[in-house]
Amino acid sequence: MTTNSSHNHRYYYPTPSYRSSSSSSSSASFRGCCCCLFLLFSFLALLVLAVVLVIILAIKPKKPQFELQQVTVQSMGITTNPPSFAAPNDGSIPTATAATTVSLSLTILLLFNAVNPNKVGIKYGESRFTVMYKGIPLGKASVPGFYQEAHSKRQVQATIVVDRVNLLQADAADLIRDASVNDRVELRIFGDVGAKIRIMNFDSPSVQASVNCAIVISPRKQSLTDKRCGFDGLSV
Repeated sequence: MTTNSSHNHRYYYPTPSYRSSSSSSSSASFRGCCCCLFLLFSFLALLVLAVVLVIILAIKPKKPQFELQQVTVQSMGITTNPPSFAAPNDGSIPTATAATTVSLSLTILLLFNAVNPNKVGIKYGESRFTVMYKGIPLGKASVPGFYQEAHSKRQVQATIVVDRVNLLQADAADLIRDASVNDRVELRIFGDVGAKIRIMNFDSPSVQASVNCAIVISPRKQSLTDKRCGFDGLSV
């Protein structure tokens, strides 16, 4: 008896992985979009930079002038306050409870001259100024912000009021000597000025400048006798 055994051969073919192919295609497409966006933004940035450079070269910005033009002493008063004494309970010699002080009252009108030599306008921020005597702050003044047209001049006023500031010991003696003997009181006025260039309704980044003035006042005449000013730091 012959037995025929039949062998069935089955063949398995690998099925294509559509998911992997689709994922690779999406990743490549995403990278391509990122590259395109990067190139686009780079081109726009270079274009904006080129436009800004062209505008700067066209207007040729110059350093604006902001200087202290005039100082007027509206009032000045110096009052000497003698020391006070306290009587002890035991009947001994009274002792001084406070040293001699000097009260200074002063009103100064500052007149600044702002000159804009540029072809575009300049926007000034609020400016603050301090008056000092021998390193002692006496008072402050502020100038509101303002906009200045191209090729224009403008005068800006500020008032510094010193209301009965007390000076002690050596500083008081120096002030009395300067005022009564020398008729020469030297003060220092300093502060910061912020400015921006305005081009087509766009403001440039703010830059700071410093105003530093040494002025000499005659208490008898209540007038300015000398002025030395510096203006540094503002560049456009």
